[in-house]
Amino acid sequence: MMRGALGGPRVLLRRLREVMAEPVSAQERLDRIVVLIAANMVAEVCSVYVLRADGTLELYATEGLNRAAVHLTTMRAGEGLVGLIAETAEALNISDAQTHPRYSYKPETGEEIYNSFLGVPILRAGNTIGVLVVQNSARRTYSEEEMEALQTTAMVIAEMVAGGELEALANPASGGTALRRPLMLTGVPIAEGVGLGHVVLHEPRIVIKNMLADDPAQEDRRLEEALLALQASIDVLISGDGLGPGEHREILETFRMFAHDRGWLRRLREAIASGLTAEAAVERVQSDTRAKLLRQTDPYLRERLHDFDDLANRLLHQLTGEAFTLAAGSLPENAILVARAMGPAALLEYERSRLRGLILEEGGATSHVAVVARALGVPCVGEVQGITSLVEQGDAIIVDGSAGDVQVRPQSTVEASYAEKARMRARRQEQYLALRDQPAVTRDGVAIDLQMNAGLLVDMPQLSEVNAAGIGLFRTEILFMVAPSMPRAEAQEALYRAILQSAGGRPVTFRTLDIGGDKILPYMRKVEEENPALGWRAIRIGLDRPALLKAQFRAILKACAGRTARIMLPMVATVDEYRQAKAMVERERAYLAKHGHPGPRDVKLGAMLEVPALLFDLEAVLKAVDFISVGSNDLMQFLFAVDRDNRRVSGRFDTLNPAMLRALANIARMASEAGKPVTVCGEMAGRPIEALALLALGYRQLSMSPAAIGPVKAMVLGTDLGAARAAIGTMLGDCDGCASLRSKIAAYAEANNITV
Repeated sequence: MMRGALGGPRVLLRRLREVMAEPVSAQERLDRIVVLIAANMVAEVCSVYVLRADGTLELYATEGLNRAAVHLTTMRAGEGLVGLIAETAEALNISDAQTHPRYSYKPETGEEIYNSFLGVPILRAGNTIGVLVVQNSARRTYSEEEMEALQTTAMVIAEMVAGGELEALANPASGGTALRRPLMLTGVPIAEGVGLGHVVLHEPRIVIKNMLADDPAQEDRRLEEALLALQASIDVLISGDGLGPGEHREILETFRMFAHDRGWLRRLREAIASGLTAEAAVERVQSDTRAKLLRQTDPYLRERLHDFDDLANRLLHQLTGEAFTLAAGSLPENAILVARAMGPAALLEYERSRLRGLILEEGGATSHVAVVARALGVPCVGEVQGITSLVEQGDAIIVDGSAGDVQVRPQSTVEASYAEKARMRARRQEQYLALRDQPAVTRDGVAIDLQMNAGLLVDMPQLSEVNAAGIGLFRTEILFMVAPSMPRAEAQEALYRAILQSAGGRPVTFRTLDIGGDKILPYMRKVEEENPALGWRAIRIGLDRPALLKAQFRAILKACAGRTARIMLPMVATVDEYRQAKAMVERERAYLAKHGHPGPRDVKLGAMLEVPALLFDLEAVLKAVDFISVGSNDLMQFLFAVDRDNRRVSGRFDTLNPAMLRALANIARMASEAGKPVTVCGEMAGRPIEALALLALGYRQLSMSPAAIGPVKAMVLGTDLGAARAAIGTMLGDCDGCASLRSKIAAYAEANNITV
């Protein structure tokens, strides 16, 4: 046991607190800490190694070794006993260090006379940022109490590193400490644009100002009270009506299981017994758990990492009384919001003028929040692994929503490059804005109808800003996503009427609820399905739950009083499904007339063509519908049997694959022959090179995000459509099993000065 000159672990922690408060330089503070530890633990050596940005470990301070070696001795990650601790994030306690197979001799330190070795990792959010070591010449095994005290001291040093206090000591050639090193991360592009700013964590970390306890018994009581309150709050949510059905209940059931886990509770109490405050104990156990789970190869165990993180964060907020998420009104200028996961309603609460970007650890291009990010024009990247544990509040950061790249703490040259990219994008937007009042007509006089996709009232001002011909796709489900409970018919009607008023006389096509699959409403019970994309979703839910669809039809029809109501049905797979929905619309029109409610002047009911079955029943479909809209995202997914949310296969096939183009060409031809309007409203319509192909295939109506209208219009104005149709038709005819026409169409556009 420790019976050192300074009186044991309690005295060590008290003296550490005094050293941390002294107005001295970072090096002097670190030097005093190692002297203090060595004296207290009756150790002949105490050394601190810090992980550098270049991946090596550098000796930052020592008592007992040759001090001339400080900032000179380095070792590679994994080299020696210190490197082994950094690699495994686990403590190492051995009585004869020199016989260990990983021992590495550094002659400049003079450590060859020391045998006993105790080293612990210095951790931050589970990531190793350094190693703390004590050594003795006598062969001995250090006690559990000594190891506990050393781990507690490592937490104090971790705060020094995290706070940037040691940056001034770093060798300039090393790039600084690993915790502050620049990182280039890659995720899934969600919303285009480049944002430069500073990190704002959606769920801010609790900053623990007091790590060392005055009264461990009092800290134990505080922990017990917070745990009981946390457990009770989870029990109330699960047993009461406040949560509602759905996957949130399953998440909280997992929380409840972990919140009562005896092993977790024991480790928390042991950390407090070592001299930590309740908050510091939670952070200590959380960091240790993260370190272990991050190094697991079992995917199930790695998935539990988020559960433990969420639970620990909830407990910290219970202890401190701080809000679990950032107050939207407190958003600083040039904020880049970073979140593990986020709902669409939460994003809408933030002030758009201060928000420069959004980065998500979870959530891909089809998530609810992704739809809202695109609607708000916020550059966004999703599925950036570990981002919330790799950044600190206020870090400089860049998000490139077009490429899916994230630059954390970028170097000045990188920042300058992205700043220029942002300026170039802004200049292009100004050029597109100058085209606002020009009709979208090709060089050979063919008029193209460029419409806008929308889903929120906040989208509507952009209709005039980009001078779109109308709303080709209004996603009604977003209202349901952001609402805490099922919106009543009156609320739906009010929104639809407001949308129509904002649109002026321009047409608006309302798509009925496209929910299910990956779009689960917060208050909707999740149906477990083997393949949700092919499951109970969209029109299938509406026909099986007719009250839901009838209420939406009635709200749209009442909102469209005196106008033409344009309604589009998603995920239609058979003509019979369309006819069932049409019969419901006719009954609702009759109901309104019978009860004296003003109805629409006319109703146009269309279907989204996204299920391949309709490709083989197009003649019957076109006889039944008033119009069709091609949902290119889902059509592509189903045509190639590729899950667009699965990164392993989502990029495997190109939208400009001949099979896709031939299917699209057939739709356009048959719709033209039947005299039925056809629009493409998927992402394909908003990319100039794909849009050029669509025009060549015969499409004259495209609907896209507001930001895409300028680039697509520029392409339209520079295109001789007759020539393009002939050229692309020849490419398609000559293609014998080729994977894509993209390069050929791009070469044609470049040769003919068409901006794509």
